Amino acid sequence: MKVQDSSISGVLLIDKAQDMTSHDVVAIARRALNTKKIGHCGTLDPMATGLLMLVVGKATKLQDLLMCEDKVYEATMLLGVETDSQDAEGDVVATRPTDGVTPEAVREAFTRFAGAFEQVPPMVSAIKKNGVPLYKLARKGQVVEREPRPVKVLDYEVRRVELPEVDFTVHCSKGFYVRTYAHDIGQVLGCGAHLTALRRVRSGHFSVDGAMPVEFLKSAPREEVVKGLLSIEQIAAMRGVL
Repeated sequence: MKVQDSSISGVLLIDKAQDMTSHDVVAIARRALNTKKIGHCGTLDPMATGLLMLVVGKATKLQDLLMCEDKVYEATMLLGVETDSQDAEGDVVATRPTDGVTPEAVREAFTRFAGAFEQVPPMVSAIKKNGVPLYKLARKGQVVEREPRPVKVLDYEVRRVELPEVDFTVHCSKGFYVRTYAHDIGQVLGCGAHLTALRRVRSGHFSVDGAMPVEFLKSAPREEVVKGLLSIEQIAAMRGVL
C-alpha cells in the first residue's frame, strides 16, 4: 500500500467529462497524486462538462473563497419539454407545443432574468431541508417548498435560436442553477423547457482553456499531474490580491 503524500498543495484546473460526478473527479485526482486532502470548488452535475477546480493540500483553505466567485456557462435548452430535474437527466413530466414561440419571444424572455432576482432551487439539488438533501426527498417522490434565493445574471448572450433548441451563454453569481434558469424561461414562454447541455467555461479569473482533461488526469504520470498544479501564490496573483 502506497504511503499518502501530504507535502503537495495547489489548485488543479480540470476539464470534467460528461457522465461523471465531481466526486468521481476528486477520487481520480487522489489516486493520480497519491494524496487524500483534495476538494472541489463548485459541483458540476454528471451531465455537465467543463471547468472543475480542485484544491489540494494547504490550498483547501481557499475552497470557500474560490467557490464564491462568479461563473460563466455555455448551455443548450430544449423548449416544449419539462423534466422533474429540469435537465436531460430527469423524467419528462410535461410536453407542450412550441408552434407559437418566436425567436423574438425567446430573446424577450431572457431579458426577464437579467440583473438581480430570486431563484427557487430545483428539487433535485444538494440543498438541505431539515438536514436532508433535496435530491434524496425527490427520489422518494416528495416535493417540498423551497425558499427563493438571491442570484444575479451579470451578462448573457442568446447565441442560437433554432426552435425548439436555444443555445446561450450566461455569466452568473454563485449558487445559480442554470437548469432552473432554462426552466423559468420556458415558463415565461408558456411551453416549458429543460437543459440539454451545460459547460462551465470560467470560474472567477480561471478559464477552462488549458485545463487538464480528466482523461489525462487518469493516465498521466504523477509528476506530470503535479506540474499542472497552480501554487497558492500563483492563485493569489491571478486573483489580484498580491
